[in-house]
Amino acid sequence: MNDLKKNLELHKEEYLNCLKELVSKDTQDLGHGIKGGREKNGQDYLIKLFEEMNASEIITDPMDERAIECTYKKYKEGNLGHVQDDRFNVYAKFEGKKGGKSLLFNGHVDVMPPGDEDKWTNPPFEPTLKNGKLYGRGIADMKAGLMAPIMAIKLLQDSNIELPGDVTITSVCDEEGGGNGSMQAIYSGQRADGVVVCEPTSDELVIAHMGFVFLRVEVSGLAIHSGKKAQGVSAIRKAMKVINALDEVEYNWLLTKKHFYLPSPSYNVGTIHGGTAGSTVADKCVFETCIHYIPNQMSHDQVVDEMTDAIMRVSSGDNWLKDHLPKITEYQAGGGFEAEMDSDFMKTFEASYSQALGRKVKRVGSFCGCDSRLWQNIAKCHTLQFGPGEVAQCHVIDEHIEIESFYEAILIYAQLILNWGDR
Repeated sequence: MNDLKKNLELHKEEYLNCLKELVSKDTQDLGHGIKGGREKNGQDYLIKLFEEMNASEIITDPMDERAIECTYKKYKEGNLGHVQDDRFNVYAKFEGKKGGKSLLFNGHVDVMPPGDEDKWTNPPFEPTLKNGKLYGRGIADMKAGLMAPIMAIKLLQDSNIELPGDVTITSVCDEEGGGNGSMQAIYSGQRADGVVVCEPTSDELVIAHMGFVFLRVEVSGLAIHSGKKAQGVSAIRKAMKVINALDEVEYNWLLTKKHFYLPSPSYNVGTIHGGTAGSTVADKCVFETCIHYIPNQMSHDQVVDEMTDAIMRVSSGDNWLKDHLPKITEYQAGGGFEAEMDSDFMKTFEASYSQALGRKVKRVGSFCGCDSRLWQNIAKCHTLQFGPGEVAQCHVIDEHIEIESFYEAILIYAQLILNWGDR
């Protein structure tokens, strides 16, 4: 480890410049991927970098709607109808000794749009280093996490250390659109004995995250002049009745579902739209909700069934709704994630972290979902989630990381490569 730390000091500027170069590429996910994405700008740079590092295999995998349709049909995972023109994953394999355990680092190259660029202190795609922090769109979510394992391989190369097992980097598209890129990588056969999803985790080891389902509920009414309100039917009032029924479902979850690392399951009414004027009884009301549920204790189908049953039950007892049932549409979903708590992979990661930094890593759960669920649940790989940067910096103006967290992640990943490959 002393040699790794010494060589990291010698190459810090070089490794930082690679990260800056990636951050400078505009790789926006447009409309959460529905309208396409600009990932090619970053992927082309990474291909060049992998070539310079003499990767044994570099694969470009164009996004394919058929792969997403397959995962959606089989696993209830996948977000259909996204524009896939000129979007592709990149997989780089670095061969190690035969017989060593393989390791895969997963990261997404797409970033959220920067929003109002006038609010940024510096242009979002011009990485700026100031007071030990590197600023730029996507630096935390998650270009530092994507670049750190690449530089960990580079650090081992610069230290003349042979990889004890194969190491693969998967740079995927459209994570911000719900994880389509990792779904395609898994569909295309990417696997390893251990997987690290390198999302920012605030220097903590994420071993579980919530599942999620987005539902849109459309309620109809009967429009009439508000002066004759009694002769109409307010869709807004009926929607409130439905929402109250969903509140009861959530209340029951709060009483009966608990997880040591995760918050209680919940649902949130995030948008509501109804009516056309204050003087008109609303003939339509639409609300959208996001449900967060606990893995293993709850499932996608169970959650959707419970919410649907509550809506149908309250509708059946209403003179209007029983003949005008609300329309329920699911428009995005993702499963929960829970790592194997006492797996050899988790123990190896925790030992590697301690060797690299001289302290213990804290196990935590995450309220938000990410691609960890896909590698654990669908690919059936031992999966953990750890990466440089703070969760609070995701999707914000003046997004940044403490640059020291990037260097620490490089050391941790390099030590993990050595320890895991020799297991």
